[in-house]
Amino acid sequence: MKHVKTGKAPAAIGPYSQGTIAGGFLFSAGQIALDPATGQLIDGDIDAQTERVMENLQEVLDAAGSSWTEVVKTTVYLHDMAHFPRVNEIYGTWIGEARPARSTVQVTALPRGALVEIDLVATVAT
Repeated sequence: MKHVKTGKAPAAIGPYSQGTIAGGFLFSAGQIALDPATGQLIDGDIDAQTERVMENLQEVLDAAGSSWTEVVKTTVYLHDMAHFPRVNEIYGTWIGEARPARSTVQVTALPRGALVEIDLVATVAT
């Protein structure tokens, strides 16, 4: 097992890793719209927060030696399901032609008052 750590994505804000590689897979921690430089939630609406989340996930993928084409599953957590169309559109621009399995759920609250959180599972070269 190997833990992923990069300064280009937000540091873990608890006792966990940005990602863990095990058995040929990367399991990412959930990413919210934290600015990696400040560790603070960015200002902005669902569009801005979703972009930041996807950027953070991109950095974790890069640090693990993986990419969106290797993502097999994502889970999207939304504070308000009314945001789904915007999140879906932005998500689609990031994943391109990749079509990982996905679950989307509405939750009562997310860390730091975030509007969206996404985690993923991807294959990695061993």
